[in-house]
Amino acid sequence: MAALRGQARGRYCIGYRLIDSRCGHCAAQNDGKVRSGAPLKMSEDVSSAKRPSPHDGLPAERRRWAVSAIFIAVAVASLDTAIANIALPAIASDLHVSPSDVIWVVNVYQIALVATLLPLGALGEIVGCEKVYLGGLLLFTLASLACSLAWSLESLLVARTLQGLGASGLMSVNTALIRYIYPFRMLGRGVGNNALVVATATTLGPTVASGILALGPWPWLFAVNIPIGLIAIAIGLKTLPRLPRATHPFDFPGALMASACLGFFIVGIGSAAHHTRTTLVLVELAAAIVLGRFLAGRQTDHPAPMLPIDLFRRPMFALSAATSVCSFVVQGLAFVALPFYFEDVLLRSQVETGFFMTPWPLVVGIMAPIAGRLSDRYRVGILGGIGLVLLAAGMVLLATLPVAPGIADIIWRMVVCGAGFGFFQAPNLRALMSSAPPGRSGSASSIVATARLTGQTIGAALAASCFALAGHDGAVIALALGAGFAAVGSLMSFLRLIVKPRPE
Repeated sequence: MAALRGQARGRYCIGYRLIDSRCGHCAAQNDGKVRSGAPLKMSEDVSSAKRPSPHDGLPAERRRWAVSAIFIAVAVASLDTAIANIALPAIASDLHVSPSDVIWVVNVYQIALVATLLPLGALGEIVGCEKVYLGGLLLFTLASLACSLAWSLESLLVARTLQGLGASGLMSVNTALIRYIYPFRMLGRGVGNNALVVATATTLGPTVASGILALGPWPWLFAVNIPIGLIAIAIGLKTLPRLPRATHPFDFPGALMASACLGFFIVGIGSAAHHTRTTLVLVELAAAIVLGRFLAGRQTDHPAPMLPIDLFRRPMFALSAATSVCSFVVQGLAFVALPFYFEDVLLRSQVETGFFMTPWPLVVGIMAPIAGRLSDRYRVGILGGIGLVLLAAGMVLLATLPVAPGIADIIWRMVVCGAGFGFFQAPNLRALMSSAPPGRSGSASSIVATARLTGQTIGAALAASCFALAGHDGAVIALALGAGFAAVGSLMSFLRLIVKPRPE
């Protein structure tokens, strides 16, 4: 008995505690086979517990609290993006700065967020994703306080940079935590619920921001994050699971190279969108490519490269990541082009434009949980392919709107786009996370966020280029281009049907 317990010591149950005959959690998960004072059966318990399993999740009650901590934080971070955009005119007026200067309030946040996703995902695998998540949430909350107390544009930009770094801590490991919180059979439901929260927060963002500004000055927009963030931290400290740790050291030089690579890429794409000198754009993009090549060469033999080359060697992961980028390029194209299309081409008011834009994220929120549940039963290649076919059809329908469309003509087309996008997202997230080894969940999760933000940035830049080339007609071109990206994405999604799962 003592010898057997010694063999079991050091192994983990699904709650990431040591397996022991006294562990009630292990007993519950093994249908009562492990009882206090009863010997463990090597064939059923110890041999199957060689490493933490991402497939069993947390007990139901603890799971509800854990996901509430995650969803609260994700909702706040998603709201913050829309809130900051709405607040720009008020900030410019109050701080006496020009619109071209105040736009950096958004830019520095996005650069800090995207540039640090891969390093923080890699750090999560070493120190624990839950620590990176809670640390990011704490930094985001403190930075929100700093934003609300900012007295100048410079102080606000510093605070927003720190806020972007905190948001990166949240987003880089968000999906990895969901993978360990939900049982494997419910993973699609988990990522679908996460997509529902993001879509709902995105939909309500402009309304919430307008309501807060109606009651008080713009610093209140950031101050509301503070109590919400503290509540999420308190819940997360007690309920988030402890994920397995890697034993290799953190590659600090590699982290700097990865941050610089992604930073130059985002800045270069943004410069192109704002019609900066071609020479400067080429220098920024060339720097990103050179740093990326150096980083890939440096980490070729690394057991867990920060630029996850090992994960992209897995066809299912690579196809899912590429498909994700395509889908968010479509979203970036649409969300930049449609407001101009509605106002400049269809001559609709700003209020009407906001109303027309609402169905897309609203229907995403409705469809994502449904598709997530279906992905727990059906192949993601089929679900994702169908979703992107719907999205492509919706983009074509928007690009071919009649000259004087009615409200219903616009709304139902936006519903088709939202339904397709929502039907794709949850199954694709499930495919991305389940195709990565458990020990690489942090890096896989950071790729989820990197693909989203990179796709949106590329889409916005392409939309700007369409307007530069064709004026008001650029909106129609951008929508047609989005349909093309959705079609390519659907093809890659269907290709996953012939990819065999790689054994762990």
